[in-house]
Amino acid sequence: MKHTARAFWIDSPGRGGIRDVTLPEPGEDEVLVRTLYSGVSRGTETLVFRGGVPVSQHTAMRAPFQEGDFPGPVKYGYLNVGVVEQGPEALAGRTVFCLYPHQSRYVVPAHAVTPVPDTVPAERAVLAGTVETAVNALWDAAPLVGDRIAVVGGGMVGCSVAALLARFPGVRVQLVDADPSRAAIAKALGVGFATPADAEGECDLVVHASATEQGLTRSLELLTAEGTVLELSWYGDRRISLPLGEAFHSRRLVIRSSQVGTVSPARPNRTYADRLAVALDLLADPALDALVTGESAFEELPDVLPRLASGEIPALCHRVRYDESD
Repeated sequence: MKHTARAFWIDSPGRGGIRDVTLPEPGEDEVLVRTLYSGVSRGTETLVFRGGVPVSQHTAMRAPFQEGDFPGPVKYGYLNVGVVEQGPEALAGRTVFCLYPHQSRYVVPAHAVTPVPDTVPAERAVLAGTVETAVNALWDAAPLVGDRIAVVGGGMVGCSVAALLARFPGVRVQLVDADPSRAAIAKALGVGFATPADAEGECDLVVHASATEQGLTRSLELLTAEGTVLELSWYGDRRISLPLGEAFHSRRLVIRSSQVGTVSPARPNRTYADRLAVALDLLADPALDALVTGESAFEELPDVLPRLASGEIPALCHRVRYDESD
C-alpha cells in the first residue's frame, strides 16, 4: 500500500512551496508517523531559507532527514512531533519526537524517533530540539552554584538556556536583549532581564546567542576576570570582528564554542539519545510554553516563512499545526 504526504520545500532562496510525495510501506524496523506539529527555529531555519549557509558548511549543516542541497531546492527542518500510525508494537500509537522536516507523514527507522513522556503535551514537545541544544551548552559551560551568569540574546536558544539556568541553585541569571518585549518572556521563565546597556557585569559566565557582533562584544565586557563566554551563535556566511586588544589578555578572558552537532566532550558517557531524552523530560515544565510565540497551519507555511525570515512576524519558536487531511 502506498501512503501519500505533503512536504514543504525551499525551492530557491526566499521562496518555498508544498509538494505532494509518495511514501514507501514501512519495513520491519521502521515507523510511519503522522505529524501533529512541527516547529520553525527562527535563527537557523530562516538562515537556510535566505540561502545564507556558506559552501564550506553545507555538509555540517545538513539536517538528519534533509533532501536536496543548499541553497535549494532543499527540504529542511528538525522539530517534528507526531503519532506512530504503523510500526513496532512498543511504538504504535505513541506520540514521538523526530528530527524531521515539515511534512505531514513520513517513514523513518524506529530508532530515529523518541517517545514523548506523558507529562509533556505534544504541542510543547516541538521545543525538544532547541532544549537539547541548551542541555549540550550547559554540559559544555558547567555552571557552578552561586555563579553570576548572563545570557546575551533572547532568541529561542538563548531563552532555552536561560530557562534551564533558572533551575540552578544560587545563581544570578539575567537575560540580555535589545528588544524590551523579551522582558515578559524572561519573567515567564523566572529569570531577570536587562537591555545591553543596563546588564549587570562581573559575570563568571556569559552565554552568547544573539548572532551579532555587538552582542559578542558586550558579552566580553560583562565578564569578570578569567570569565568565560560560551558562544552559541551561528553566523552563517557573515564575518565579525572582536576587540581582542585592550584588556582581553590581561583579564585572561575565554571564548569557547559549543555546537549541538556533537555531544559535549564533558559528558563522554552520554549519547545523542541520552541528551534528547533529558531535553524531553525537562519539557514537563509549563513555563517553557513561553518559547512558542506563534502558530499557523501547515498550508500557510509558504507565506509565513518569508515573513519570519524578514522579521515581520517576531518569533522564538513558530509552531506549525497539521490536520489529518494534510
